[in-house]
Amino acid sequence: MRQGFVPFRGYRTWYCIVGDCAPGTLPLLCLHGGPGSSHAYFAPLEQLAAMGRQVVFYDQLGCGDSDRPDDGSLWSVELFVEEVDAVRDALGLDRIHLLGQSWGGILAQEYALTQPDGLASLVLSSTLASADQWVAEQRRLLEALGPGAGDDEYHAAYFCRRDPPPPETEQWKAKRNVAVYEAMWGPNEWTCTGVLAGWDVRARLGEMRVPALVLSGRYDACTPVVAETLVRGIPDAEHVLFEDSAHIPFVEEPERYRRVLTDFLRRVEAERAVSDTARAPEAGVPPSV
Repeated sequence: MRQGFVPFRGYRTWYCIVGDCAPGTLPLLCLHGGPGSSHAYFAPLEQLAAMGRQVVFYDQLGCGDSDRPDDGSLWSVELFVEEVDAVRDALGLDRIHLLGQSWGGILAQEYALTQPDGLASLVLSSTLASADQWVAEQRRLLEALGPGAGDDEYHAAYFCRRDPPPPETEQWKAKRNVAVYEAMWGPNEWTCTGVLAGWDVRARLGEMRVPALVLSGRYDACTPVVAETLVRGIPDAEHVLFEDSAHIPFVEEPERYRRVLTDFLRRVEAERAVSDTARAPEAGVPPSV
């Protein structure tokens, strides 16, 4: 495990690299949710390193172990997209798989829409394509809990259903910066008043031309309507549902999540290797992942 800081806009973004790439594999870069949370709940994904997969985490600017500027004007989608590139450049991540969870999935989609070089695949875990659609679904879920339900009841039902909460989620909460969440999203999941109000990429999902995997839980805040929007909009996207999970199946069903993820990434890499081998004799380019 290697840790350090990447310079970014005069501040420091904390990163952690776990494991090394086995031959024929690419690193997995993980974008955590929030906004303003941290990578801490991704701890179960560290075990991918034992399977020959390098995994790279970082805490987005403003939260976790990264610097926390006291400047509300900083927070924008553009800043966080730029930060992905800064991390990749600093760590030499020329070709990657990109996983985004919840808000991290919004960020992953925005990044993919810039058509960056070296993006091998996209994993969208419990995320969304439209802020308005998400808000409508969260209000419906909240109402289903009955009168008087609030944040505590909502999170117990739709974020993580394990009782007691696993340590990963407690660490995740401890490193949050609520000010970033409120600036980017709003006071709660069913009220979007921040920068992301009205955010919508549904009309642009067809522009994502890399292999895509959509993951969600049976009891997820990412409801079937939300997940299906992604699956139908992204060309040839695959979908896997985790029957015993809410919003964080990598914590709630970690072994199955790792198996599903590993199978997808290996298939992408195998298909790429076959394609490169077929092109190599005429293009004069050696096969690569």
